[in-house]
Amino acid sequence: MVFFILIIQVLGLLLAQTLNSNNVRAFSNPQSVLNPIYYLTLIIAFTLFLLAIIKFGKPWMIKVIMGIVLIFTLYFVYETALFSFINYAWIIALALTVGTMFTIFYYPEWFVIDSVGILVGAGAVAIFGVSLSVVPVLILLILLAVYDFISVYETKHMIRLAEGVIDLKVPVLFVLPRSRQYSHAKWIRDSSALKGEEKLEKREAYFMGLGDAVIPSTLVISANFFLTAPSIGFVNIPALGAMIGILVGYASLMILVSKGKPQAGLPLLNTGAIIGFFIGSTIAGIKLF
Repeated sequence: MVFFILIIQVLGLLLAQTLNSNNVRAFSNPQSVLNPIYYLTLIIAFTLFLLAIIKFGKPWMIKVIMGIVLIFTLYFVYETALFSFINYAWIIALALTVGTMFTIFYYPEWFVIDSVGILVGAGAVAIFGVSLSVVPVLILLILLAVYDFISVYETKHMIRLAEGVIDLKVPVLFVLPRSRQYSHAKWIRDSSALKGEEKLEKREAYFMGLGDAVIPSTLVISANFFLTAPSIGFVNIPALGAMIGILVGYASLMILVSKGKPQAGLPLLNTGAIIGFFIGSTIAGIKLF
């Protein structure tokens, strides 16, 4: 799982350079502190919409919606990665997108889902990292940490959402097998009759939401993109501090996960990212406020 987080961060940092060259942004004003409010509102609305679909027994609608989002995201990542190197990159990007979707649908093994999740995560973290400056990202991480805590421990609707999408063959979760013999496709078939937490309790693999890797890593991309600071390689010190903080937060999260119950990831991951970022900024001599 640590590798998944790190590779998303590294690929996101690399993709951010290409996005900058092509002036690609999700928000027209990266400095606006209203952007995190819009982002959180969209997340809550989309979550409620998915829960309503699950409640009324229409999982195929989730597959369609997630499929459309996945197609556009994969195409965006492929084209962005190939644009600077190959003529007619859009043709190759389209072919790769079709091939990837075909593979996910007909062969939903854990390593296929994880590989696609990495690509989707890298694209998402890159676009939001270059679209939100550091202060809006800090606000967003605090708001989402609070929201994740409430949605997992209080209302528990995020657990219900995970239970509803875990067997839909879409890369919104990372899957890490407990044994080499594990087959995610077989697990989906065998657990189809199980419901609720019983499905999670009988799992033969560890699961981590894609958002747990993407959301805190947005600070890494934003810090590296918007701040002028001493660097180590292609990562500046504040961004590197955020990366280390996320790993420390993840280690703390694993202590709780080892107890066998679903845990909210963002409170620890986002807190680690923020603390690590401020330590890195202090070392680099940067004052944000």
